[in-house]
Amino acid sequence: MSFTLAIVGRPNVGKSTLFNRLVGKRLALVDDQPGVTRDLREGAARLGDLRFTVIDTAGLEMADDESLQGRMRKLTERAVEMADICLFLIDARAGVLPADEVFADILRRKNAHVILAANKAEGNAGESGLIEAFSLGLGEPIGLSAEHGEGLGDLLSVLMPLSDEFSEREQADTPLVDVDVTEGADATIPERTLQIAVVGRPNAGKSTLINKIIGEDRLLTGPEAGITRDAISVTANWRGRDMRIFDTAGMRKKAKVQDKLEKLSVSDGLRAVKFAEVVVVLLDAAIPFEQQDLRIADLAEREGRAVVVAVNKWDAEPEKQAKLAELKEAFERLLPQLRGAPLVTVSALTGRGLDRLHAAILKAHDVWNRRVPTARLNQWLTGMLEAHPPPAPGGRRIKLRYITQAKTRPPGFVVMCSHPDKMPASYERYLVNGLREDFDMPGTPIRLTMRSQADKNPYKNRKKSTPSRLRKHLDKKK
Repeated sequence: MSFTLAIVGRPNVGKSTLFNRLVGKRLALVDDQPGVTRDLREGAARLGDLRFTVIDTAGLEMADDESLQGRMRKLTERAVEMADICLFLIDARAGVLPADEVFADILRRKNAHVILAANKAEGNAGESGLIEAFSLGLGEPIGLSAEHGEGLGDLLSVLMPLSDEFSEREQADTPLVDVDVTEGADATIPERTLQIAVVGRPNAGKSTLINKIIGEDRLLTGPEAGITRDAISVTANWRGRDMRIFDTAGMRKKAKVQDKLEKLSVSDGLRAVKFAEVVVVLLDAAIPFEQQDLRIADLAEREGRAVVVAVNKWDAEPEKQAKLAELKEAFERLLPQLRGAPLVTVSALTGRGLDRLHAAILKAHDVWNRRVPTARLNQWLTGMLEAHPPPAPGGRRIKLRYITQAKTRPPGFVVMCSHPDKMPASYERYLVNGLREDFDMPGTPIRLTMRSQADKNPYKNRKKSTPSRLRKHLDKKK
């Protein structure tokens, strides 16, 4: 998906109808009465050759913030801020109403890319409203009929240049992952701005830590939990290295997330993890390694990102040595998939431990990019096989012929063997743990693939046939 498009407007202007038209399914409820849609609904849209994400929003209404309509409006405004492009829909038959003018001014401030469209413009009834839409100052309006599918070609022509712009931006921001490497080739990756995501539960001190790193109070902080809602990125030169640091919203257990605004914030934080190279999982020293912390760390590992575990509020810990030993034991026991990952203690309030955090981030990133020559890998594999031979399921021993590294970021290895489908997971873990220890790759995700090598014996699958002389002799006896 190259970009996100949010459809906004007054109630009953046809937002859900257009949403259903773009996704090609009747996902959103549609009715003549206004206010049917209350929650945000996302869908995978298709328009010509474009593929993008479309968001159906509640109708914008002038109401008190504490009322239901006011909360719906705040949720819609939040979606407008998150979306790459905003499609402001008015009713061409009703014309421009005072509420449309107010909302047009709000959208102009909140979103850089606003497209104005007049729905229900089929026939002569919508011509006056289409002309009147010029007064909103949002450029030339597009005449649409979501019910009949008219005007979608004009919408496509407006979205195409914006799509190219967002595709270039996404390509520049997306980190290089799963980089193919070949023996003898230059596998070095040009140094780019290091992208880091700081994630954790609410009130762990993520914003305070980033403010201390960049040396200014850029992000809003406070004693209340859940202040941060957006995945905000800041760029800084931290001890001689250019870094882009994402501050994410606190992630609670899924069962506790009821507010739609919080769901958006969490999804935005998960997207930041995918755009990061190194993920810093920030824990609270008072309540470390709770179930949600483990889920967040496991998510970063499954996404194939380098992981650093940082324990915040260390200045308030009275028994530091005993607590540190307890943390290390819990880390090895609860997160075996990240064995050897850096575990550092910091104080975001005082700034102590930031030098250790900086060194841990650079080391994790270096390990994430590590390349091991094939000759060394096969020498290592010979030793591993001698120490513990592979199993023999069904009486036939699995033969491991050779190993090579196919990718970096994270390191990925391919083992050529017989019967890869019968290789038990325990032996794969044995090989992965050996790679970590012998090639100094602690903590980073390692991808190990078992692959069968095509047998070069031309007689293996040849059908056995009876010799011609023997066949003639048997025929005579019959």
